[in-house]
Amino acid sequence: MPLQDQAIPTGAPMLAPMLLSLLASSPVPADDGFLRQYAQTRSFTNGTPKQARPTPDGRWVLFLRSEATSPVQSLYAFDVSTGKTEQVLTAEALLKGAAQQLSVAERAELERKRISARGFTGFELSRDGKTLVTVLSGRVYQVDVGALTAGKPAATSSRPLPVEGVLSPTLSADGAQLAYVKGDDLHVLDVARGTSRQLTTGGTERLSHGLAEFVAQEEMHRFEGFWWSPDGKQLAFEESDTRKVETFTIQDPARPEEPANAFPYPRPGKANAKVRLGLVSTAGGPTTWVAWDTEKYPYLARVVWPKHGPLTLLVQNRPQTEELLLAVEAQTGATRVLLRETDAAWLNLPPAEQVPTWLEDGSGFFWLTERSGNWEVEFHAPDGALVGTWLKGTDHLVSLVGYDAVEKALYFLAAPQAPDTVVMRVRAGGSAERLVPGTSERIAQSLKLSDDGSLRLLTTYEATGSMRTEVKDRSGKTLGVLPSVALAPPFVPRVEYRQVGERGFWTTVVRPRTAVPGQKLPVLVDCYGGPHANVVQAMPLRYLLAQWHADQGFLVVSFDGRGTPRRGRAWERAIKDDFSGVILDDQVAALQALAAIVPEMDLSRVGIAGWSFGGYLAALAVLKRPDVFHASVAGAPVVDWLDYDSNYTERYLGIPPAADAVYARNGLLGEAAKLQRPLLVLHGTSDDNVYFFHSLKLINAFFRAGRQQFDFVPLSGFTHMVADPAVTERVQRLVVDFLKAHLAAPAPGVPAPVTAR
Repeated sequence: MPLQDQAIPTGAPMLAPMLLSLLASSPVPADDGFLRQYAQTRSFTNGTPKQARPTPDGRWVLFLRSEATSPVQSLYAFDVSTGKTEQVLTAEALLKGAAQQLSVAERAELERKRISARGFTGFELSRDGKTLVTVLSGRVYQVDVGALTAGKPAATSSRPLPVEGVLSPTLSADGAQLAYVKGDDLHVLDVARGTSRQLTTGGTERLSHGLAEFVAQEEMHRFEGFWWSPDGKQLAFEESDTRKVETFTIQDPARPEEPANAFPYPRPGKANAKVRLGLVSTAGGPTTWVAWDTEKYPYLARVVWPKHGPLTLLVQNRPQTEELLLAVEAQTGATRVLLRETDAAWLNLPPAEQVPTWLEDGSGFFWLTERSGNWEVEFHAPDGALVGTWLKGTDHLVSLVGYDAVEKALYFLAAPQAPDTVVMRVRAGGSAERLVPGTSERIAQSLKLSDDGSLRLLTTYEATGSMRTEVKDRSGKTLGVLPSVALAPPFVPRVEYRQVGERGFWTTVVRPRTAVPGQKLPVLVDCYGGPHANVVQAMPLRYLLAQWHADQGFLVVSFDGRGTPRRGRAWERAIKDDFSGVILDDQVAALQALAAIVPEMDLSRVGIAGWSFGGYLAALAVLKRPDVFHASVAGAPVVDWLDYDSNYTERYLGIPPAADAVYARNGLLGEAAKLQRPLLVLHGTSDDNVYFFHSLKLINAFFRAGRQQFDFVPLSGFTHMVADPAVTERVQRLVVDFLKAHLAAPAPGVPAPVTAR
């Protein structure tokens, strides 16, 4: 459950009578054009380089980019030697003007990846950098990178391959073969000859070969369902059996003539997908199944097949308290244990998709562990034996970037202070050092290395609210900047960072640009609060909407309490079995501690708003602490954790029925009769992550309990990731007007609820 985009969707929302009256009676703020611009530019990120990747020879950096006010992305090439950038391929050129079409499966895949762009949404580059493939309208196109970068037109540098209606097309290392899934089975295409071979049989919608199951994509961030051997002679593939998993259906209520879409969705305590890994020759033949105890370790979390080294798997038990790192014998499917990790609460997956990171020569691998209480990086021999520790918990690791074999240096992202994310490197036996000298300003950076480490792409989120991606060589010299055509935000958010309270909560404060010192203002808590996400970040782009909200007359504040990352194991595991207690308590404690040093905060007028887990927290806040929170906006809230997916929820709350009491204590339905403060609920009717019925259950519970303090806005046809510029402005104004109406004057007193703990 990642942090939801700030954008709110369009559609034809059904507004409750109270809201219609509110919209008619409340003045519309002066139209400064910001909201429209914010929506059309996808938070001012349209026009910035995306998915940038250096070619292996170091001559080019390929990336996707749209125009400033369009979501349609094209392919660009940056010439490292000249510093010039050219648009080299457009979706329109390949489709010859036809409209782009996406299947239900393709839309679901983009939803899991949180990609709302169109045109080129991704591309696959062969390891030698000579061939590129991309998918448009279910058709696969092969692109000659040399011809393309030499300026040859799309008609001569690209061609459609003889496969359609496919998913996950992936090139072999040499670009000679293309593996893909069609009809729920794995196929391979000889690119030069145009001939294909089906490698697996018996695939169905509920027994697929080569596709990652829902929780792998949504919660483990593993989107691959098959993996090439380095020599291109074998493929490892996932078989996902969801025949015993519950089926959820989604049908747009506004279009009853359209058929429903069905999805397997595993709920806590119920059947999960049964997953196993097969090995098959690209020449065809029987499947060899990899041997591990799939009953004890049902989750296939990571798969890495390095150039030199064994096929390596990371598998976890269902409670996610134990995991094994396994090396596979690719001819027999036999496995041996390289590492075993345990944690009494839960194990976080290593914060890098390619962990373990094997050295190019196969002489060992890097491994990430929280065994000491903070993330550390160890180096292990091929048999799993510990060789040494490269990074200790005091190095504040956030995620691994990669290893440069020439420098013998490991690059990583670190958070020396929680809001910052800076690029660092370390050599064996040495101390970690920053790649870019520190500044007095809060800073957020990310880095991508070329395969050989000779080029690196350093992205910095600048104080002006823009993003800048520099192309650097190994010495650190800047060779150029990937050009952005993004519109500059009309203002720079005024974000104040503080640590407050006995626990040292990281907080932000955004004031109106016209704020008068000492003037009391209502408070808006912009929340998420859940695990694996920080709302306090050194990224000015994130606070543009918060600044607009502040300019409507609020002090906008955010808090990272216990359960959020970057503060160590004990801080994060404090929420075990307790979403509704610890997380809410910390929001209250941080709010009160911040108010003690920011006298402009009027604690008699406090609103709270959030989406997804933040929607759950926003609703929980007015239900359990109406003495603190006086109005709430809850977007796509999880209402009953028994109705969310198994992998996420069981990690934190346990496995029913043994954990039934925990689930009851942490849900919203048992609190519904206590609603005393105004609550606005928004939810997309086609949400396939937090399903729409969550909000329906909550509204029904309010209705049956005789509560009338709520308003409900169903967002017709929209999913969990909602971004459409047409009515974003109107909905955002609706949210602001709702909060203004209910926070205009101090709220009448409500006794603090007494909750048995």
